[in-house]
Amino acid sequence: MSKPWFKQYDSWVPHEIDMSRYGNVVEMLLESGEKFSDHVAFSNFGATKTYADVLSLSRDFAAYLQNELGVVKGDRVALMSPNMMAFPVAMLGILRAGGVQVNVNPLYTARELEHQLNDADVETIVVFSGSTGTLAEVIGNTGIKNVIVAGLDDLNDLGLPSPPADERLEAPIAFLDALAAGSKLQLADVEIGGDDLIFLQYTGGTTGLSKGAMLSHSNLVANVLQFEAFAGDYIRLGEDVVVTAIPMYHIFALMVNTLSYFKFGGTNVLITNPRDMPGFVAEWAKWRVSVFTGVNTLYNGLLHTPGFSDLDFSTLGFSVGGGAPVQKVVSDKWKEVTGKHIKEGYGLSETSPILTVNPFGMTDFTSSIGVPVPSTDISLRNEEGREVKQGERGELCAKGPQVMQGYWRRDDATRACMTDDGYFRTGDIAIMDESGFFRIVDRLKDMILVSGFNVFPNEIEAELSALPGVLECACIGVPDDKSGEAVKAFIVKEDESLCEADVRKFCKERLAGYKIPRQVAFLDELPKSTVGKILRRELRDE
Repeated sequence: MSKPWFKQYDSWVPHEIDMSRYGNVVEMLLESGEKFSDHVAFSNFGATKTYADVLSLSRDFAAYLQNELGVVKGDRVALMSPNMMAFPVAMLGILRAGGVQVNVNPLYTARELEHQLNDADVETIVVFSGSTGTLAEVIGNTGIKNVIVAGLDDLNDLGLPSPPADERLEAPIAFLDALAAGSKLQLADVEIGGDDLIFLQYTGGTTGLSKGAMLSHSNLVANVLQFEAFAGDYIRLGEDVVVTAIPMYHIFALMVNTLSYFKFGGTNVLITNPRDMPGFVAEWAKWRVSVFTGVNTLYNGLLHTPGFSDLDFSTLGFSVGGGAPVQKVVSDKWKEVTGKHIKEGYGLSETSPILTVNPFGMTDFTSSIGVPVPSTDISLRNEEGREVKQGERGELCAKGPQVMQGYWRRDDATRACMTDDGYFRTGDIAIMDESGFFRIVDRLKDMILVSGFNVFPNEIEAELSALPGVLECACIGVPDDKSGEAVKAFIVKEDESLCEADVRKFCKERLAGYKIPRQVAFLDELPKSTVGKILRRELRDE
């Protein structure tokens, strides 16, 4: 079936991908690990591990999970870690043991962590030592039985300081000890099918309620192959150097940087603390970087860091922006400095994530999210569910092999986000122009994008409502130079002594940092509809 966007495909891009190439992600990664065994797979703080190292270490970790902790196929295992060497080893070990990886933000508050661990029924967690304090606060309220603690220096052996494990945790297992024990144990083969789950990727989805997107092995195999087919020769097998500064627990870096570039035999340079921009630039300078991925705010931050414009960008093949809209002014400046525009893509946790991206052979910036990748259909629909005409606004609905199986134990939410004919409703309003390019023009819901992370007003408002002295509240997103958008809270107070400092302190105890309101305004009343619904759009207009 012909689609308007096919005429924008580069000459090498097929309309469909061959899903029969791999039965599961483990098979795909093991093949590449053996093919590129002597190549450097990951670098962190200057330490490196080859593909052969990663295969061996992940085998040991999988054997430990199976034999010592009793992990069997389908068990959920949480991984709560920043970008450090332990992450890819633990990830591949979990998958080889047949586990389902539950990706956890290491900056979560205790409340957020408790919800996710309980919702996913997690008994085993691999956690960064610096996040063990948060875990210790809630572990008694969860089903966690096994805690494996990884430090910054694990597998680096550079003498890097790492926070000690919280003393409140009983008998935590050191990650290196688990590897040592596993090296003496046998790893049983696990039969993994394409429909078996690989990740529970927690997201606010389109309703603002935290829930796990069930991603299968086939979902991730599909998206890796779609990315590979779309990029073509812009991927240099066994030669690329990709910089990973966005967190690997985020689906963007997890699929593109981690899984895809392992398959492609690339060297992955892990940036543990991208907020240290001078250190980030110094690390970049050590490599002949060919691929970079990031969110708009990360690109902007690098461009404003002294020394970045002096780097050698002669090997940079392409840069991809996702997680939030790429601003033209940022892409123009990026091209001025590096010689290449940023290629914007679009996707969600529920879609593994890539749905659309701008053609790799195109050198101009389009201010669009590009065109659908192979084997993907996009349908723009009105409120009645009927497809709109080309050029008209409609909710972006997607179908393809990368679309999730549904939400974990939330049949109601799954039904709500799927059309009768099997399309996933993204909640974003888009148009398709006369050339077949898609542009996001509005959001169906009131989601706020802070540095590429989805923040939902409902969640913040629910917490603020519990603050003594708050009568009513509403939250919106406002422009922010550093994070793209920031949260602004509007509060009607019943206690006149309530101040902005009280609001910030309360939120800091209950919400991750990027969800805390940057701005607080006190009003006499909130705008409402005739039925009493708070009108956020009027707050935005004002």
